[in-house]
Amino acid sequence: MADAIVTMEARRLDERTSVVDISGEVTSSCEPALMAAYEAAGGPRAQRLILNFSGLEYMNSGGIGMLVTLLVRAKRQHQQLAAYGLSQHYRQIFELTRLDEVIAIFDDEPAALAGAGRP
Repeated sequence: MADAIVTMEARRLDERTSVVDISGEVTSSCEPALMAAYEAAGGPRAQRLILNFSGLEYMNSGGIGMLVTLLVRAKRQHQQLAAYGLSQHYRQIFELTRLDEVIAIFDDEPAALAGAGRP
């Protein structure tokens, strides 16, 4: 099976807040890309990390597991996680997996910036 095609690019908005823009397929094989983006976003120094799923094409259970790994890492560092740009389908998956209880979900970047950190 071919590796998933994904890009994850970090944008530091200020000392406390970073956005990771995710495009493509999120599966377990893209863990190195996510962890590199996490480090580029400031790693444990960032207080708020916002995941932009606007470019998401596909995510499977391995990708969900990878997000849980990121969540555990962020919680250990007392970081706030938020997300935006999820389609209705992936919002439902976040609800079913209860990720929406620990990662605040917003419609767009301005809403995520205004409300980041509210689980």
